[in-house]
Amino acid sequence: MQSSVNEILTRRKVCVLIPTYNNAKTLVRVLNEIRNYTTEIIVVNDGSTDETAAILSKYTDIEVLTFDTNKGKGKALRVGFDKARSMGYNYALTIDSDGQHFAQDIAVFAYEMEKSEEPVLLIGSRDMNQKDVPKKNSFGHRFSNFWFWFETGVALSDTQSGYRLYPLEKLAKNYVTNRFEFEIEVIVRASWSGILIKNVPIGVLYDKQERVSHFRPFWDFARISILNTFLVLIAILYIKPRDFLRNLKKKVFGSS
Repeated sequence: MQSSVNEILTRRKVCVLIPTYNNAKTLVRVLNEIRNYTTEIIVVNDGSTDETAAILSKYTDIEVLTFDTNKGKGKALRVGFDKARSMGYNYALTIDSDGQHFAQDIAVFAYEMEKSEEPVLLIGSRDMNQKDVPKKNSFGHRFSNFWFWFETGVALSDTQSGYRLYPLEKLAKNYVTNRFEFEIEVIVRASWSGILIKNVPIGVLYDKQERVSHFRPFWDFARISILNTFLVLIAILYIKPRDFLRNLKKKVFGSS
């Protein structure tokens, strides 16, 4: 008999982590839909200046962390991870607050997590051929997938989706990035440390009237490019030689 989604999330100690910045128009819908599956929710209000604080004050059963000023999505996630660990959670399922993710896909993550005995990092994979997907998203999607493969040797169909399940205790505790590029750094370093990373299929909604994106094409793309340059250098100078020597040792000595 298949376990219910809520039962899996409770047993595996999974919380939903939502970083939010000026997404008051979609936040209520996002929260209410998630609460159909779990009330174990942490929201990080990343210095919002709209009605976000007033909305969150009405949800007395969720954990709310508030920044006085905007510090970036990466910082919000890092602080959220720390809070989730301190509350005893093993996994954090991250969902964007702009309404592009469907709460019903929580089930996809839950059932896929159940298939793995080892901690796994799951990333939602979107259909980037949908008519409503912006062209810049499609290009960034392919760009990110290529560099992730080059840096880790792992081929994924989507490395940019913010809909993810993170194994908290297996993640590194310190990072160098605080904004959108953090979502690249965290999965590259997770792969380097041996964490299994997989895609799961999810739906996506790009509603131009409701959705508010804070991605700044020039500056954020520049940050991502700088980060990838840094990660490529580490991969070439340290990670790939390390993995080569480890594999050689296994062949010669038959041990890890």
